[in-house]
Amino acid sequence: MSTNSSEISLLLDQYRDGETEAFGKLMALVYDDLRRLASWQLQTERTEHSLQPTALVHEAYLKLAGQNPVDWQNKAHFFALAAQVMRHILVDHARAKQRD
Repeated sequence: MSTNSSEISLLLDQYRDGETEAFGKLMALVYDDLRRLASWQLQTERTEHSLQPTALVHEAYLKLAGQNPVDWQNKAHFFALAAQVMRHILVDHARAKQRD
């Protein structure tokens, strides 16, 4: 991940302290990294998967934004949770496909 850890940590601290606009700034800062992470996660999925990296990032954003401020410790912790959220989205998507 290429973004500056100190900037991310500052925004995570601000968001945890109740500054809700910090989350938007954080997402703008890490968007490209999240998109790369989504692409990486989708590599293990079937080739005709209906979710694209951008859609996966946007779904993850909604899930992350919907949580109460999490005590994200640092950049690595944030990206680990973002990856976990993306994985859950992919699993939920697969389950929904199986039901249909």
